[in-house]
Amino acid sequence: MWWRLRRSEYEKKKGEGNKRAFHKIVASGAPTGVLAYAAGKPAAWCAVAPREDYPVLGRSRILQPVDAQPVWSVTCFYIPREFRRTGLTAKLLEAAVKYARKQGARIVEGYPQDPQSGEMVDAFAWTGFASAFKKAGFKEVARGSVGRPIMRR
Repeated sequence: MWWRLRRSEYEKKKGEGNKRAFHKIVASGAPTGVLAYAAGKPAAWCAVAPREDYPVLGRSRILQPVDAQPVWSVTCFYIPREFRRTGLTAKLLEAAVKYARKQGARIVEGYPQDPQSGEMVDAFAWTGFASAFKKAGFKEVARGSVGRPIMRR
């Protein structure tokens, strides 16, 4: 819900309130993302939906639209520790692109981290890493800040 709500609303609903709000979106049938499964159980998540579903992107000074083209946005991932550094992010991105295209998307865009020096703490990697986006065939199209490219496929 981070990208879908104003900061004050997100903070006010933090925890159960945001879970309920997201459940309503899922129940409505609106696009929300893709899941990866391991041993028949949900194991990881990638959020993807039309950019206009994420109003916080429109207010971001570093993630402004590149052009007037309609895009779908990959905004976040949840990958448990045991599945990190296994290539799962790139596989989730492939599934997200496939899903978005089935919904009519022509361009899928992401806003990953691109650490300029050393390792980044996993807790700050919820938007993904540029290297995984590259592996999934995304190309950098803009950079609003040193470590934050806008990548498209």
